Amino acid sequence: MTEGFNTTHEQAVLALAAHQPLLRARDLTEHALPTVVLSRLVAAGKLDRVARGVYSLPGRALSEHRSLAEVALRVPRGVVCLLSALRVHGIGTQAPFEVWLAMPHHSPTPRLDQPALRVVRMSGAALSEGIEPVLIDGVNVPVFNAAKTVADCFKYRNKIGLDVALEALRDGWAQRKLSMDGLWHYAEIDRVANVMRPYLESVSA
Repeated sequence: MTEGFNTTHEQAVLALAAHQPLLRARDLTEHALPTVVLSRLVAAGKLDRVARGVYSLPGRALSEHRSLAEVALRVPRGVVCLLSALRVHGIGTQAPFEVWLAMPHHSPTPRLDQPALRVVRMSGAALSEGIEPVLIDGVNVPVFNAAKTVADCFKYRNKIGLDVALEALRDGWAQRKLSMDGLWHYAEIDRVANVMRPYLESVSA
């Protein structure tokens, strides 16, 4: 009787994993399924543990941005920003090995074994404005939009380099992923309008 009960639970969890590329223990709890099934399925080779508390079907094709989905599941207060956001938007040539994440000033720094994090502290409108969720491997990942990301690059130019900010502005503008109104709006929120003014005037000339 117990064996059949276990098998039913395993089938239900595998069905959930087929529908949801990245699975957490919390997802099982929401469906009234016992979380102990996860370790049994991993031991049986029917599920892979892709990060702490995150599981997926073996051999499942996941997107190049999977690490962002993992972080969104494990750090729900964070917003993907700067170099990682540029990568999501296909702007510039940066390929960061860390996930760049904006977080409130007083929230504790997340301790993740993988993926590596680069936390940037923001507050007020600089943290709450310009967020556009992007669906990655079944997870709604909060990411700053392209214009906010470019403004952030100028604000944090001492961290990433002014050359990276300029490349992001020029490439995003060339690809028509940026509007001048949007750039000015976020430049003012980030208090870098004076810094960005000559560069905005040059791309729009």
